[in-house]
Amino acid sequence: MTVAETIYQFPLKQLNGKDYDMSKLEGKVVLIVNTASKCGFTPQLAGLEELNKQYADKGLVVLGFPCNQFAGQEPLEGDEIQQVCKRNYGVSFQIMEKIEVNGDNQAPIYEYLKRTKPGILGLKRVKWNFEKFLVNREGVVVERFASTTEPKSIIPYIEKLL
Repeated sequence: MTVAETIYQFPLKQLNGKDYDMSKLEGKVVLIVNTASKCGFTPQLAGLEELNKQYADKGLVVLGFPCNQFAGQEPLEGDEIQQVCKRNYGVSFQIMEKIEVNGDNQAPIYEYLKRTKPGILGLKRVKWNFEKFLVNREGVVVERFASTTEPKSIIPYIEKLL
């Protein structure tokens, strides 16, 4: 089996369970974030939406991946997740299928993200909700940001890639 070199090689599903067309991402800058609706960092959804609004027409795509692996902070399912994100934070960016980001059942795209950009001390795991991975127009991970990194702090990195 060949090791994937870009994010385009991973099949993804939307929150409604339908396949996500990965060709939409080719040539775009992509910000991938593991989200949770009951986390102390959940207000970052508003900041992520601001990035989405400000840069979507220049080629930025924000993808949120709900995950319940950290203190059970994403207990919601399916449409409930989308409703909370939209109602509470105005989210219009793509929310993907709820996944696991660590462990035996981790989503393959997250195995790739963590292998390509390990965390502090080279750890290949996501530490908490709202870790962010920035992917260039060629589909390669170029930056990783901790949960505590506010979305607006990522602007210089995004602008450099756009």
